[in-house]
Amino acid sequence: MSRHEHQRSEAEDTAAIFEPPSWEERYSGEQKVWSGNPNPQLVTEASGLFPGTALDVGCGEGGDVIWLARQGWRVTGADFSANGLARAAKHAEEAGVADRVDWWQVDARTFAAGGRLYDLVTTHYLHPPDGGMVDVTRRLAEAVAPGGHLLVVGHAPSEAFTQVTAGHRKAMFLAGELLPGLPDDFEALVVEQRPRTVIRDGATVDIHDSTLLARRAR
Repeated sequence: MSRHEHQRSEAEDTAAIFEPPSWEERYSGEQKVWSGNPNPQLVTEASGLFPGTALDVGCGEGGDVIWLARQGWRVTGADFSANGLARAAKHAEEAGVADRVDWWQVDARTFAAGGRLYDLVTTHYLHPPDGGMVDVTRRLAEAVAPGGHLLVVGHAPSEAFTQVTAGHRKAMFLAGELLPGLPDDFEALVVEQRPRTVIRDGATVDIHDSTLLARRAR
């Protein structure tokens, strides 16, 4: 394989990670892909908020949606994978919160609020390539109601992510890099990389969650 062919193959493989077909395939099996536990930064930040309406974009199998519903929120789970949403709906039914949740198939990269407003808009670990998360942040901010909050969490760049491609690591971001995506009527409340310890293949690995929490003016 020539160098050019190798580079093209790697680019194509990286791009495939961010497209619906790869996620439809991932969610097509019988096994759970994720733990079902809520993401820690969501618990940290949303626990102090008065429950209202929430939108979780990139909800996957619905772990965060279920947790929010259990805290009293009325939640819409959004994802571009039909298989993922079907799994999430099943898990919500099993958790007894199906009456508090709705589902929306949409791609975060082309998301448009269309007049929908939520007291909390959140997304965890979306990593579109080429700095695309700034545009996603801008799009999601449009769905935040006056006085509401936007919480965006992702992986900070780190060589600890040896299990993913170099292109995927390049798509990771620091919280401060998302600030240009916030409209003028938003105040950034948290802009930081928070340390977190995970267990991978039986080994302890230290990583950081890039965490942006912002509030829209009333």
